Amino acid sequence: MLSTLLAFLGACLLIAASPGPSTVLIIKESIRSRRSGFLTVLGNETGVFVWGILAAFGLTALLAASEAAYDVMRIVGAVVLVVFGVQTLWQARHAKGTADAGGEEAVEKSGWASYRGGLLLNLANPKAAIFAMSFLPQFVPEGAPHLPAMVGLAALWAVFEVGYYGLYVWFVGRMKAVLSRAGVRRRLEQVSGGVLLLLGARLALES
Repeated sequence: MLSTLLAFLGACLLIAASPGPSTVLIIKESIRSRRSGFLTVLGNETGVFVWGILAAFGLTALLAASEAAYDVMRIVGAVVLVVFGVQTLWQARHAKGTADAGGEEAVEKSGWASYRGGLLLNLANPKAAIFAMSFLPQFVPEGAPHLPAMVGLAALWAVFEVGYYGLYVWFVGRMKAVLSRAGVRRRLEQVSGGVLLLLGARLALES
């Protein structure tokens, strides 16, 4: 059991370390504030847990088996990425440098938006669903009840990634003095927006 858990956590580390849309969004939101970044992480990991639960009940297999359903999810995911990318580029273009007090007020208003953004980005990704279906069963211990084991692994996966991505939020927060400069922040948002647009286009063009 212990060796299985260690192998599972090692696999979770490799997955989290692979850059993707969620990583880009978490870093972008962390530039705004640690609170926004952490709420984005919580939203993303809620999505991870949801896909894990659906995989435990075998529902993600329906998505894998239906080409039409997968294509719909793929297009929806591409649209979500493109929208996030356009919004980020728009914000970078019109950023004028916000005073500290005003910035904190904006962060307070955007807390739910940050959580929702992380959740939506994860749930709109059909690859996350297919991956959960193929990943989690490999670590169910022999003889263990399948459903409780899958749910437990999904919860552990989500909690592990909260800790891992929390380090991203902390690091960006430590660099805030540099990253909050208007020019640096605008350039980072431009890069983030461009990456999200490219990922959305790639997802849309996949066959």
